[in-house]
Amino acid sequence: MTVTLIVLLLLNALFNVLVWPTFYRRVAKDARAHDEAGKPTRFLIVHAVLIGIALLLAAASAIVAVIALF
Repeated sequence: MTVTLIVLLLLNALFNVLVWPTFYRRVAKDARAHDEAGKPTRFLIVHAVLIGIALLLAAASAIVAVIALF
C-alpha cells in the first residue's frame, strides 16, 4: 500500500508540473488577461494564484513521496 501511495503522489506532482505551466501560458495570451494599458486583469491574477497553489501542492506531494521512500 505504501508504494502505491508514493507512486500516486509522484504521479500527481508530475502531472501538475507538466499541465499547469502550459495552461498558464495559454491564459497569459488570452485577450482577457490584460487591459488596454497592458496591465494584468483579475482574470490573469486569479488564474496565476490558482496555478501557484496547484504547483505548491505538487511540490508538497513530491516532498512527501520522497520522504516516504526513506
